Amino acid sequence: MITIGPYTVTLLETCRFGLDGGAMFGVVPKTLWERAYAPADAKNRIPMAAKVLLLRSADRTILVDTGNSPFMSPKLQDIYGITFADHTLDASLTAHGVAASDVTDVILTHLHFDHVGGAVLADGTPRFANAKHYVQRDHYAWALNPTEKDRASFMPEMYQPLFDRNMVELLDGAGEVLPNIGVEPLFGHTQAMQGITVSDGQTTLFYPADLMPTGAHVPVPYVMGYDNHPLTTIAEKKKLLPRIIDEEWIVVFEHDALRDAARVVIGDRGPMLSEPIVLTA
Repeated sequence: MITIGPYTVTLLETCRFGLDGGAMFGVVPKTLWERAYAPADAKNRIPMAAKVLLLRSADRTILVDTGNSPFMSPKLQDIYGITFADHTLDASLTAHGVAASDVTDVILTHLHFDHVGGAVLADGTPRFANAKHYVQRDHYAWALNPTEKDRASFMPEMYQPLFDRNMVELLDGAGEVLPNIGVEPLFGHTQAMQGITVSDGQTTLFYPADLMPTGAHVPVPYVMGYDNHPLTTIAEKKKLLPRIIDEEWIVVFEHDALRDAARVVIGDRGPMLSEPIVLTA
């Protein structure tokens, strides 16, 4: 846990799962991504986490993303190796003294099932009934009409109840959405995913979602096969990394099962991680 401006910042574990290592690293050879991240299992899946930010101030309790849904079908949970045996969103919140009714704001980076899955209960009611939810307008428009490539990542039952109840504020581009909290649309993975910054002018934390899902995705060419536009992802990373390095941002890796966060430095072969930073408690 760290403090930035008015917020205590904690990273919560919500579940573990597994995705195909080849899909996670695109054209990068298996011999390289296993060395950079972790060996694959018998189904070629690598260990993944779904870690969400908890930000608390005197008057706000904020979540960034909500992880996977425990209400997905057993078939899908098996395909993606999803397990809630060691971590759930509810248990992690409870461990930090937070009830679902305490949450005032939920910032959704995008509407893929592994990011929005915890927002709605099995009966279709919102988990965080007192919270305003935030997502980019352009991204919601995309979710309403996705392509064949990414349609399976959108499960409307996980987010449409929020829109039906007018619990979502649609954002139009970059800006400060809450005090000391900024959003910036990021392209490549999907249309108008938003990265989140928490900053007090001295310390900046960056939550890039699936632009850099693990620490092994910091090198520019390490791009997911899941991305709709891989070259755009590369361009976004090349645009952001100089600032991340120069301003010594703390970068949070939402899906990294091995580390929570790190600063990025320039090494002999380009951007690389410095010492890991623990944000889970």
